[in-house]
Amino acid sequence: MTVAALFVERNGCYFGLPDVDPWDIWRDARWYDGPWPVVAHPPCERWGRYWHGSPCKPHQFRLGQDGGCFAAALMAVRNFGGVIEHPAYSNAWRHFGLAAPPAKGGWVSADSFGGSTCHVEQGHYGHMARKATWLYAVRAELPDLIWGAGEQRLPQIALERHGYEKARRTGVMAYVGGKNKAQIRAATPPAFRDVLLSIAKSAGGRELAA
Repeated sequence: MTVAALFVERNGCYFGLPDVDPWDIWRDARWYDGPWPVVAHPPCERWGRYWHGSPCKPHQFRLGQDGGCFAAALMAVRNFGGVIEHPAYSNAWRHFGLAAPPAKGGWVSADSFGGSTCHVEQGHYGHMARKATWLYAVRAELPDLIWGAGEQRLPQIALERHGYEKARRTGVMAYVGGKNKAQIRAATPPAFRDVLLSIAKSAGGRELAA
């Protein structure tokens, strides 16, 4: 079963895999029209905590100003089956009328389209941070994931220099060096990618719920 991976990083973890058709920025996944089930990672910048812009220069953007990417991902998943991944507490859920999942985990009904949603941490699957995530799946088998909060991960050097409270507030990603911090934060661990692909593959060929 082929899966279309939408809104993914060029040459990232979805490239070079058999039975995966990756759509990076150059292909523009907003135009995906089937026929395969999808794993979608629509851009999250305009849906998260700082949707308006940097705290140093706020109110540069409008909430949800993503060029229609999330709406396109939602349409693709509802039309062809599969799963969307977004940061936990994404404002896209409220904007598009999706129920917010419980932080303790477990799949719950999301909407009247037969969609289901859940809260899961990618740290359970190899990400260096806990990276709380919300999933929205349609027409798919819903696997039992590793639920609940993972162990807090704070660099020892941050604890020694700043103490627990400041280290906790800034988080583990603040202490990643180099120029690729954003790329590391956004990266999907291979083990979690495989979970998402398995969800999408289970949607292939299944009829939409009435």
